[in-house]
Amino acid sequence: MHHDIIIVGAGHGGAQAAVQLRQSGFGGSIAVIGEEPEIPYERPPLSKDFLAGEKEFERMLIRPAGFWADRGITMLTSTKVTAVDAEAHTLTTAAGDSIGYGTLIWATGGAPRALTCPGHDLAGIHAIRTRADVEALKAELPAAQRIAIVGGGYIGLEAAAVLSKMAKQVTVLEAMDRVLARVAGPALSAFYQAEHRAHGVTIRTGEQVTAVTGQAGRATGVTLASGETIAADLVIVGIGIIPAVAPLLAAGATGGNGVDVDEFCRTSLPDVFAIGDCAAHHNAFAGDALIRLESVQNANDMATTVAKLLTGTAKPYHAVPWFWSNQYDLRLQTVGLSTGYDAVVQRGDPGLRAFSLVYLKAGRVIALDCVNSVRDYVQGKALVEHGVSVAPALLADAEVPLKAHHPA
Repeated sequence: MHHDIIIVGAGHGGAQAAVQLRQSGFGGSIAVIGEEPEIPYERPPLSKDFLAGEKEFERMLIRPAGFWADRGITMLTSTKVTAVDAEAHTLTTAAGDSIGYGTLIWATGGAPRALTCPGHDLAGIHAIRTRADVEALKAELPAAQRIAIVGGGYIGLEAAAVLSKMAKQVTVLEAMDRVLARVAGPALSAFYQAEHRAHGVTIRTGEQVTAVTGQAGRATGVTLASGETIAADLVIVGIGIIPAVAPLLAAGATGGNGVDVDEFCRTSLPDVFAIGDCAAHHNAFAGDALIRLESVQNANDMATTVAKLLTGTAKPYHAVPWFWSNQYDLRLQTVGLSTGYDAVVQRGDPGLRAFSLVYLKAGRVIALDCVNSVRDYVQGKALVEHGVSVAPALLADAEVPLKAHHPA
């Protein structure tokens, strides 16, 4: 078997690459290989309305089933790629099949980082990364009242919001001194901690999990470094992902935390690209630091970069990062990357549950976190894109729209 382009990974990036290749006029054969039994579907609802039972799986499909066949895109589901031979341009699958390719686009994302402490393999411990993960979690929810969530990032907090609405007793355990520590400033962390506590969620920061206790092979509690054990009928782990790039690294690709790519998403291997969560790239909005960006935006924009290059309109990857999170009736919209900020300005009143935080570095706007403030999010994008310098006092005046500060 041979395809002109093989895309490994059937998430947002892989699906977008296939769609964009056809839209850009690519006429050769395309195959998308995915480990899961499903055709490509949206991931963000997994920790939000799909977990809540408010969204049917069919409504999460990126395209209806017929779309792929109509465009001559072969979907190889339930298939795991275990090895790549970059010189021979072949892949090997777990079933032992060898598939040839002309160009390879690696869009595998990553696997949820698992606990490694004693008891990590007990039943009743769940990740939230795939449909199967969430179906398994939902099946156990009716019998579970006390839920421990390890990790106070977006996945953990979104799950906490959904489960507290189901009247579960939820405890979030975060190892750092505040939730969202890796992605947001202290003001946003404090706001979300207060919101969750107001909804009855217990948030405990600076807590290291040292063991999961169990009975008859099933988790019954989580033990902390202090020796205290918190009773739990079910444990959810949201402590990040491990990029799924082992076959590429084994084939000689440069990388470590993910696989390194250039401004066209090319790896160091011939005719091999990588996109999305697993692609380490120098990002203009992170001061050109080598980073992995775990977002739908990044997956889609990188997919478009590769599709355009392969169809003759090369344009380096340069996309303003954006992200969103829904918790309770709060819609957080982020634009830019706040890492490395040296000043932060608050617009509006957190007490009214609609406000924005504007992050600055050396006087320039680098990011905004907007809570129930769509206008600031929409108008703030240009400030980030152009690195506009605005006096903090002017930014703080919420009566003045951000577009007043746009470059002429």
